[in-house]
Amino acid sequence: MGVLAPVRAPLGDSATLPLGQILPGDCVAAMRALPDASIDLVFADPPYNLQLGGELARPDGSHVDAVTDHWDRFASFASYDAFTTAWLKEVRRVLKPDGALWVIGSYHNIYRVGAILQDLGFWILNDIVWRKTNPMPNFKGTRFTNAHETLIWASRGEKARYHFNYRAMKTLNDELQMRSDWVIPICGGPERLKADGRKVHPTQKPEALLYRVLLATTERGDVVLDPFFGTGTTGAVAKRLGREWIGCEREPAYRAAALARIARELPLDESALATMNAGRAAPKIAFGALVEAGLVPPGTQLFDRKRRWSAVVRADGSLACEGQTGSIHGLGKDLQGAPSCNGWMFWHLERGGETAPLDAIRQLYLLSIEE
Repeated sequence: MGVLAPVRAPLGDSATLPLGQILPGDCVAAMRALPDASIDLVFADPPYNLQLGGELARPDGSHVDAVTDHWDRFASFASYDAFTTAWLKEVRRVLKPDGALWVIGSYHNIYRVGAILQDLGFWILNDIVWRKTNPMPNFKGTRFTNAHETLIWASRGEKARYHFNYRAMKTLNDELQMRSDWVIPICGGPERLKADGRKVHPTQKPEALLYRVLLATTERGDVVLDPFFGTGTTGAVAKRLGREWIGCEREPAYRAAALARIARELPLDESALATMNAGRAAPKIAFGALVEAGLVPPGTQLFDRKRRWSAVVRADGSLACEGQTGSIHGLGKDLQGAPSCNGWMFWHLERGGETAPLDAIRQLYLLSIEE
């Protein structure tokens, strides 16, 4: 297994990189303009080559807004493989020696992508199952409902160094080791970009998914490249977390939507971006899930019912108060000098002009994932 990289490699000339820009046209050609060994992390959401035979319809005859766009169509598996090989070769060239690649796909393409990246010398560190809490049903009733997608996390080689914020991931998961099955709702609500009542992009990824990826495997100031930028989820989350970003996108409508979206995003301040190094607790629902979902954003001020202490929520779900840090449970315990603390009931926040315990927000989250 590769060795964790405590410090990012200062390779490439960041002054020559098109930071905060979306490069138009084909991603392979766009990446060829980037310097060697200049990128810390690549997140790729390539075409899935779904091979859909015509449009999908619900039992009532209504249209299913699925992926039928031209950019997802390939003449054969061979042509898809050639395309995959081309963009992965450029990714390998632009990554720093301690850089890493994340690629997401479905059963239609992820096995082909995984085999090709291994053939090119990448080393698979994990495969992550993103389990959707609210997947699209199988309307024809001919197969199991496809309720997950797979992410591959890979370093440049078997002995390559790579970066992993283990402590932040454990904190985000309320002091349990983060597992390789992630339960996150699909993109919906106000986060889903729409125009004239229709989705701007059929496969827009939830920000919570990118939040976890970037918090786990990058640091502030790292450069994140997304060769299939779409409507800019990677850029929006990168900006929020203080990472630099570069996108490649050939569709003008997606570029326009992404730029408008990212312009609205506000970066977190330094205190909220800090992550903790200690703590312990393990309730059934991780507080980090609420942070990822945006229900309790980093920077939120929490306080106990009597307002004796005020704490700020940080990016990994830890809290900071009066020079101390910890989980919602651990910090509450330490501040009170108590043997234990139920942080869900101890900490409160202002919501809509009213004061509510964190447990109320947890219940809202539980309702959202059960829908």
